[in-house]
Amino acid sequence: MDDEPDERGETGELPTHRADPGRLDDPGWSRRHTQAASTAEPPSPLGDRIPPWFLRALAYTVMAVATLVLLRATIYLLRDLLLMLVVALFLSFAMEPAVNWLADRGWRRGAATGLVFVVVLIGGAMLTYAMVDLVISETSRLVEDAPRYVRDATDWVNGRFNTEVTSDDLVSQIETYQGDLSAMATNVGGRVVTLSAAAIGALFRLLTIGLFAFYLTADGPKFRRTICSRLPPDRQRMVLDLWELAIAKTGGYLYSRLVLATLATGFSWVAMEIIGVPYALALALWMGVLSQFVPVIGTYLAGALPLLIALLNRPVAALALLIFFTVYQQVENYLFAPRVTARTMNIHPAVAFGAVIAGASLIGPVGALLALPVAAIVQAFLSAYLQRHEVVTSELTAISVPADAAEDLRGPGGMGDLGEDLWADPEAASRGETPGGALITRMLRRAGERPRRSGSPDRRSGSGGPAR
Repeated sequence: MDDEPDERGETGELPTHRADPGRLDDPGWSRRHTQAASTAEPPSPLGDRIPPWFLRALAYTVMAVATLVLLRATIYLLRDLLLMLVVALFLSFAMEPAVNWLADRGWRRGAATGLVFVVVLIGGAMLTYAMVDLVISETSRLVEDAPRYVRDATDWVNGRFNTEVTSDDLVSQIETYQGDLSAMATNVGGRVVTLSAAAIGALFRLLTIGLFAFYLTADGPKFRRTICSRLPPDRQRMVLDLWELAIAKTGGYLYSRLVLATLATGFSWVAMEIIGVPYALALALWMGVLSQFVPVIGTYLAGALPLLIALLNRPVAALALLIFFTVYQQVENYLFAPRVTARTMNIHPAVAFGAVIAGASLIGPVGALLALPVAAIVQAFLSAYLQRHEVVTSELTAISVPADAAEDLRGPGGMGDLGEDLWADPEAASRGETPGGALITRMLRRAGERPRRSGSPDRRSGSGGPAR
């Protein structure tokens, strides 16, 4: 006992850990504490439980992804049917004005739709027959006359440039190709099965599109009532407005193009008959249809084939035809087109060309044909439902006034400074929000006024009442 060291401090008390009975009396306390410290898990950032919203969000995400995958697979499998439905819908839009016109005059919608269909089928059959006959006849003629064209071109080059170019090798190759073409013509029976299968498939698609288009047009009011019955009144009005825009723009586009195509076909036919171009009617149909239904570049593509055929027959005829195309294009641009398309569709050429490229990239040639009506519908819908604001004054938004126009407006009989007001902000002027626009609006309103009855006073005398 005397040898044990004294653990008392200067204050005469034992250290603090000695006062802990658990550490002094329990010899296994240190071992248990060490084991508990080694087996303890680190705290979870999410706590002891997963939040309930996490499981719901995970389930919804999985369901959404599965639904999108299933929808994509369904659309891919039904792509042909969906494309035919879209074409049929736009075809019904195009026929609706004619069917409504006949229905307003006592025709049943089914009979009116059938009559319009017959007219469309006859026109399509005539155009197809003319084009097929043109292609077959001109291809055969070109193959037969190719050696003569080569010899004539070689003689012209040798006589013009004093050269000694020979065309024997090229003519022999062309004659070899002529033999191959003849062999293909004699062996055409082996390709009848494949051609028949493709023709049957195309005919089935045409019949399907025609059937859908017929019922969508004939039962159009019932179809629209069925759709609107599932929607609240405000949504019904929006759907009907959009449907009306689609009918107006698609039908107006088709009829305006048909009118311009008819004019182009008629004038081109007469010109080609006078000039002496072979297959004048078929080439005129080609010129009229392609120049009107393919925007921007359709005119040049349509004129290339008639010019080529005329050039192969007589170069002088090709020159005369080129002069006619140039003159007629100017007449159409400045005389026919503004009057025919004033109330149908007004799309910027760049927008039209971009829409055609986008449509062709998405669904091929059908998309290129439907691109312009779709672009017109979207443009009209956005113009009707998007709010428009006053444009701030800036050099980037200012519209320059042509000098001759401004001088005419300031001159005798003009409107002075009000003319510049119309050119500076035409949109605000059209709404009557500027002095010049308000003046024009009042003038048009007065010009369109009519007396309510025969005994009403003459407004020009100043004794009439307020304008309606």
